[in-house]
Amino acid sequence: MKFISSENPSSSETFQIIDDGLRKKAMVMIFACCKANYDGRARSRLGSGERMIILKPDGAFLIHQDRKLDPVNWQPPKSRSKVKMKEGIVYLESIRRAPEERLEVEIKKTHLVTYYLPEDSHDLEVTGHEKDMGKMIWKNPEIIEKGFRPTDKEYSTSHGFIDILGKDKDGSLMILELKSRKAGNSAVKQLRRYLKDFEDDKKKVRGILVAPSITDDALELLEEEGMEFKSVEPPKELNIDKKVTLDFF
Repeated sequence: MKFISSENPSSSETFQIIDDGLRKKAMVMIFACCKANYDGRARSRLGSGERMIILKPDGAFLIHQDRKLDPVNWQPPKSRSKVKMKEGIVYLESIRRAPEERLEVEIKKTHLVTYYLPEDSHDLEVTGHEKDMGKMIWKNPEIIEKGFRPTDKEYSTSHGFIDILGKDKDGSLMILELKSRKAGNSAVKQLRRYLKDFEDDKKKVRGILVAPSITDDALELLEEEGMEFKSVEPPKELNIDKKVTLDFF
């Protein structure tokens, strides 16, 4: 059976469903009144309360309260979980060997217990970071301006790595600092430090801050330094080979 669930089960039924789910390496979820004890790199005690408990096939063990994003107690993947009955009470135990950690949960009353055998082989794909902007600009350099030719990525300098180095249609060197969010003074100052490494260059060197938007004081500082701003939105599509619509400053 791929899925099983029981509302207000007895202790013995709770034990049977959890035990069956663990043996089948299923995703087990329990809504229950419980308390928890943790011993490991530190010690903690969690008094009785209504909580959600999740046991994952990879060994992760999570206890969630009705507030906050993160679990109040947890064990990482590769921990070993087991369930036992003692004097009519259900106990869950999660053990991690290195470092040695132990989380024990006493279930006082179960409101809902369920397990499910999920099929999920995909990892999360994320886009919209500076790295994605760099790939997009490298493949479509005219996003910056006509005639722009990128020559280097992550170019090393004494002040860090330049996101993209290239030349404009007149052969002037262009230094691009990319930000996927609204740019501030720190981005302008970083770009200015890169330009200092090219002060001895005989040809004109242009500093371009590339971001979706920029603060007013950062734009003022940028113009005072003789640098430029180009408004470019990071790619929203996971496949950046698709057509991308951009707004220019």
